[in-house]
Amino acid sequence: MQTQLADFVKDTPEGREADAILRKCVHCGFCTATCPTYRLLGDELDGPRGRIYLLKQMLEGQKVTTRTQLHLDRCLSCRACETTCPSGVRYGRLADIGRDLLERKVQRPWLQRLQRLALRKLLPYPRRFATILTLARLIRPMLPAALRAKIPPKVSAPQWPAARHTRRVLMLKGCVQPAMAPAIDAAAANVLDRLGISAVRVDGSGCCGALSYHLAAHEEGKAFMRRNIDALWPHIEQGAEAIVSTASGCGLMLKEYADVLKYDSVYAEKAERVSALTRDIGEILAGEDLSSLRSSPVGRIAFHSPCTLQHGQKLNGLVERLLSDLGFELTPVDQPHLCCGSAGTYSLLQPELSQKLLADKIRALEQGRPECIATANIGCWAHLRSSATVPVHHWIELLYLLLEGRHAKSAP
Repeated sequence: MQTQLADFVKDTPEGREADAILRKCVHCGFCTATCPTYRLLGDELDGPRGRIYLLKQMLEGQKVTTRTQLHLDRCLSCRACETTCPSGVRYGRLADIGRDLLERKVQRPWLQRLQRLALRKLLPYPRRFATILTLARLIRPMLPAALRAKIPPKVSAPQWPAARHTRRVLMLKGCVQPAMAPAIDAAAANVLDRLGISAVRVDGSGCCGALSYHLAAHEEGKAFMRRNIDALWPHIEQGAEAIVSTASGCGLMLKEYADVLKYDSVYAEKAERVSALTRDIGEILAGEDLSSLRSSPVGRIAFHSPCTLQHGQKLNGLVERLLSDLGFELTPVDQPHLCCGSAGTYSLLQPELSQKLLADKIRALEQGRPECIATANIGCWAHLRSSATVPVHHWIELLYLLLEGRHAKSAP
């Protein structure tokens, strides 16, 4: 794709990066076949190729409007298009660059600005989010059924094992997951402990920065990233072998710190090191001897592979193989490459499209009559459980149940 970038962007690092991405696109349209929003809406501008043209027009200095913004807002950033693209177009990176520029050029209606600001000032802060969630749980019985389904009940978490092994991995404290589903990280820590690896929660760490960054608040997102790098760095210098994430969305963001901060003279080198050390919990377990966890058939489960795991981190099939090897029976899932509609804040900002995608995903997951649904990201977990008729768990919780000699159906 030939481009002629406008003066306002052509000599910037982001402009040169966007130009290189645009030039890789050959207009083939293979991406439209796997784009969830194009499949729903049938509009070229609601598919990757159409959105690339909109971004190209903006970068070349043509007029952009709320219509441009609407089509980009409808994008899930699921990156299914990247998996399909034969030319290796980094659409997700291009969309991030474009959204940041577009946000400066087109002012949103005040209600949209307020909604996005509220999300940015609430969700990335664990104490604020925990307070709101506690209040929501108190009034949950009085809410309509649709709202009740979105509020997970409070659950207890397994005790975090003491750091007693020579091998150490690091885990961020995160943002919404500690309040919504504290058992996930604790389950991972216990499984790792059984394998001779101590999981260390890093003081001073928090939100990975993805929420702010993907809402076009780039400097805000980078501030979260720098804070995490500062918190992680002493442990990295002391020889921690990996940074482990149980949320595939956070893991993807951590792996992209190097990209986001590559123009930062102070943090670029450290960001590259953090990205190189980051592993999804599945990547860690895939390299270990799991024979102590292996069991006879322990249940029928449907696995939903989050977009950030299969399209972002390119780990499609990894967790499924682990679960099968450990004795779980995986039920068939139609079109597993499609997004469930969670997509970070998408389910809150685009509820109508999100609910349509969720309904399709639940049908696909439950068609094989599983006893439960497993996934690998906190957003997908919350979104799926709001509509599923069977329990929904993070897959690492199922492995913890094997440690405890329990069946998946016995989980809370």
